[in-house]
Amino acid sequence: MFKTFNLKKFLVCLLIPFGAAFLSWLLTKNQMDIYSEIKNPPLSPPSYLFGIVWSVLYFLMGVSLYLVRMSSAPQQLKSLGYMIFGLQLAFNFAWTIIFFDFRAFNFAVVWLIMLIALIAANIFVFFKISKPAAYLLVPYLLWSLFALYLTAGIAILN
Repeated sequence: MFKTFNLKKFLVCLLIPFGAAFLSWLLTKNQMDIYSEIKNPPLSPPSYLFGIVWSVLYFLMGVSLYLVRMSSAPQQLKSLGYMIFGLQLAFNFAWTIIFFDFRAFNFAVVWLIMLIALIAANIFVFFKISKPAAYLLVPYLLWSLFALYLTAGIAILN
């Protein structure tokens, strides 16, 4: 694993997912009210819950990234993990814009399927580097699968 805790590297690893989330929020904040205006499928949570869940998920992503960063795994494998992590984070970022700004619900479903595949690939690669890092991404995968249900339901109902 790693021997010492590095606060600076930990904060940078947290800043990456939270920074992407903040930028996404800045670009879509005026469109977020769409959730209350559209027809939602059964089991749709209240809108305030999304901010809480995503804050936890972004924190877990950052911790996961830190565990990979501080691991003694070969740099080539870590670089692959970073690349997939960055790609899935970019897809996550773009999904928000596709769904909220463009209101392209059908395309958001397709995009989310690709995101879920990237999250699964991220977990697979991180598992080779640090099992705890991989496990920390499982809630993100599960929430994204739930988001797929919600997004598909919204696409069908609207």
